[in-house]
Amino acid sequence: MNFELSDEQVFLREAARGALGRVNTVAAAREALEGGALPDLWPTAIQAGWTGLLISEDHGGAGLGALDAMLVLAEAGRVLAGIPLLGHLPATALLDRAGFSPESLGQLADGTIRAAYVPARPGDDRDPAWTAEPASGKRRAPAPTVVRDGELATVTGHVAWVPDAPGADLLVVVGVDEDGTPVAVAVGERADGVRVEATTAYDATRSLGHVTFDGAQGRALELDDEGLRSAWFLAQGLLAAEGLGAVEEALERSVTYAKERFTFGRAIGSYQAVKHALTEVLRRQENTRSLLYYAGWAYDDAPGEFPLAASALRVAAGGALDFAARELISVHGGIGATWEHDAPLWFRRAQLSRRLLGGTAESADRVAGELLTSAAGTPA
Repeated sequence: MNFELSDEQVFLREAARGALGRVNTVAAAREALEGGALPDLWPTAIQAGWTGLLISEDHGGAGLGALDAMLVLAEAGRVLAGIPLLGHLPATALLDRAGFSPESLGQLADGTIRAAYVPARPGDDRDPAWTAEPASGKRRAPAPTVVRDGELATVTGHVAWVPDAPGADLLVVVGVDEDGTPVAVAVGERADGVRVEATTAYDATRSLGHVTFDGAQGRALELDDEGLRSAWFLAQGLLAAEGLGAVEEALERSVTYAKERFTFGRAIGSYQAVKHALTEVLRRQENTRSLLYYAGWAYDDAPGEFPLAASALRVAAGGALDFAARELISVHGGIGATWEHDAPLWFRRAQLSRRLLGGTAESADRVAGELLTSAAGTPA
């Protein structure tokens, strides 16, 4: 098994870094907290072909895999770029797998239409039910209900904190029918009975929305349980990839400052406490990178391993970014904890990322459940 990136993947990563480097997204993130508008990076995504990464070539897309998408999201996370790909890519993966209308897939691939994935969390060893993100509290909300009538479906329910829902043209919502079986439905954003309430929490660069379906009608997608589960874990992997990119940038900034800042005649990077802390950031970063390569590989080549791989990646990335963001503040001392510095922007990204899409704690529970189940089935 070779986890080294191909030449094409290296080029994709470097091209993404170059494209995103043309806009000062970090400065925009600061301005957004003070009421400023974020730059519209969707045209950049269209020009770079990121909108069709997970759509097959037959339907006008790039026909690439999860690892390629993760590499792009890592570069977006590095510069805190607010590109609505976290919602678009899992949605397009579902639509492509379901054989959605070729015309619509072509428009999704070229970015004419933007989609958003309205997720439901698959059941686990503790709770077999599919559930949705609640607006508040820790108790999971019931997934939207779906009533099918052939290809048509009627959706009713509420899903909170949906990434990239505001402004999306097509919502791909996962709900359950009367038997509790998961069903995905493609619903137009302007359909009767659909309401998307834009909201912001912690990180102004992250587009979020509370989505309500009140008897909204859409088209049911012909997908099995495995396909619907895969979309949830793909979203976990993409969010974790953003986190890895943010960790890389936080570490680079911390190391650079530790070399430049002197106290008592010595660079602060020469002090053991600083060296040990930054080495721990590096360890967490490389552990996350290894899991990202594994999860990206498993998505296409070992689907049965993908849920565990993506969950482990989410746990590692969430912990790494939280630690790296705190150390970025710590290394910069007093200035790092003030709004005179950019370090708090990475801290805000870390705190929101670890709570979205079920949160890192949910992923940790899933990893534990998978491993305990595997251990119980292993002969002594």
